Amino acid sequence: MKHAVLLTDDAAADLADIVDYVVAADGPLRARRVLDQFEATIARLEELPERGVHPPELLSLGIREYREVFFKPYRVIYRVQAPSVWVYVVADGRRDMQRLLARRLLGA
Repeated sequence: MKHAVLLTDDAAADLADIVDYVVAADGPLRARRVLDQFEATIARLEELPERGVHPPELLSLGIREYREVFFKPYRVIYRVQAPSVWVYVVADGRRDMQRLLARRLLGA
């Protein structure tokens, strides 16, 4: 069964910020490659959303409803709510993910 992959407003803003940063730092060609990788990651979630792992920051709190996939150094954190997959966070994995996930997903 194919799932619809949807981005929350926050995830869409994350992606736009990443693309803007890459354009400024490395140019539009590199930014296009990053965007292409993200789109390929999304396409794979349509078919196999359960393939991702549970984010360790959430797993340590006993939260197993979110999953993540990577295209290094980026992390895509999502939740499967069949027939949809909701992407909540697109972030550089070198960020303080504990704080970001607490604020974004747990409302802390």
